[in-house]
Amino acid sequence: MKNTALKSVALGLAAALISCSTHQKVVRVEPQVQSIKQEQGLKRKVAIARFSNETQYAKGVFYSKENDPVGKQALDILSTKLAAADKFILLERQDMDKIMEELKIAGNEGYQKVGADYLIIGSVTEFGRKNVGDVNVFSRSKTQIVQAGVSIRLVDVSTGQIIYSEEAKGEAETTNKTVMGLGERTDYDATLSDKAISAAISKLVENIINNCMNRPWKSYFLSYDSDGIIISGGKSQGLKVGDIYSVVEKGRQVKNPQTGMMMELPGKAVGKVKVDFTGGDTPQSEFSMVSFTEGSIDQQKLSSYYIQEIK
Repeated sequence: MKNTALKSVALGLAAALISCSTHQKVVRVEPQVQSIKQEQGLKRKVAIARFSNETQYAKGVFYSKENDPVGKQALDILSTKLAAADKFILLERQDMDKIMEELKIAGNEGYQKVGADYLIIGSVTEFGRKNVGDVNVFSRSKTQIVQAGVSIRLVDVSTGQIIYSEEAKGEAETTNKTVMGLGERTDYDATLSDKAISAAISKLVENIINNCMNRPWKSYFLSYDSDGIIISGGKSQGLKVGDIYSVVEKGRQVKNPQTGMMMELPGKAVGKVKVDFTGGDTPQSEFSMVSFTEGSIDQQKLSSYYIQEIK
């Protein structure tokens, strides 16, 4: 009877050790934004002006502001997420020196300077790491937690006005547990910083997209002669053969005494155009040929008009 009882206790203890000593790793990320719809739309030109590290993290004796790993990491994460949304024409700004050097090596002097519609300015404003331990009679656990805070400003280049500003925080953690000395022990987990920054940026991406897309998209006349009517923009911006857009004559430019800023008064719709053909190899060289379905414009004053979506 005693032998049977001892066997039962031994088997129970062995089972408990096997089940409890299993290494458990859990990574928790703060809730992210809902998935962004991938329907095609008219794209805006966006550039990330800078992304800096305003915390004291990773700022040692040999720290270089121009080569900050946390700021570059945040910049790359944001660029990747914006590119994945397929809503913008993203323009490079941070590594322009490398692009110019490559053009110089290739002997290509034909670099086209393209301005952005919106600039994104961001910074990592908070970054911290902590360890939380729990020690019991037969077991111990250790949890590593990383928290990151990211601040973003979206600037309308045409006015210099900040049209959106927000701060978000993200968190990531990993836990390991040992029972009676059994189980895997882990030290510093460098990937947690990536996950925490990514979680914070993910909360802001949808708001950046919505604020850009809510602003009116515009295109402009490039030429109007016997060869046809050509406007800027093509497939990469979402223009398709058969699309119809409104043609608007620009309103007067006046200075608003309340803000001290120049503003354009509402324009006047003067017609509609239909896209007949799209061409060009790159976003910089793309164009569309159009024809008027309604109204007309003064061919000698092309810069007085613009093309926009019909709401």
